[in-house]
Amino acid sequence: MTEARMPGFSRCNNATLRRAARSLGRFYDDAVAPSGLKGTQFGLLFQIHVSSEPAMGTIAEALIMDLSALGHTLKPLIRDGYIETFADKEDRRVKRVRLTPQGEVKLDEAIKLWSVAQQQFEDKVGAEQAAKLRAALDAVADLNLEMPTAAPSN
Repeated sequence: MTEARMPGFSRCNNATLRRAARSLGRFYDDAVAPSGLKGTQFGLLFQIHVSSEPAMGTIAEALIMDLSALGHTLKPLIRDGYIETFADKEDRRVKRVRLTPQGEVKLDEAIKLWSVAQQQFEDKVGAEQAAKLRAALDAVADLNLEMPTAAPSN
């Protein structure tokens, strides 16, 4: 193990979390790649599937994304025919998203690939430890972290 990869290399929570996220993201990207999807696209398809025609704002909030980033990530899924957007029946200003039949098939294909990766991760880490990791990361995501307003300098 190189010095740069030694445990505790950085005391920065953000740097350590991003390093782990890149590593795990690469692993899941590689796992779902045979489906033609990236890990982020798989996550979006899954979120849309379990949310029952969610509003774009609801998806963005659930995934802690801004609407423009969400729109950018949805474009290839719309282009490839996996999802479609439509106006809310009661408030036409609200844009909703749903999987197409082709998107349902693609999601099923990707879930099979994801399941293999998920099992491999849990085999290496342990199912209980993986569950604790998810819980800890969910707790971090739910923190209301804000920087205090800086006092004006004189």
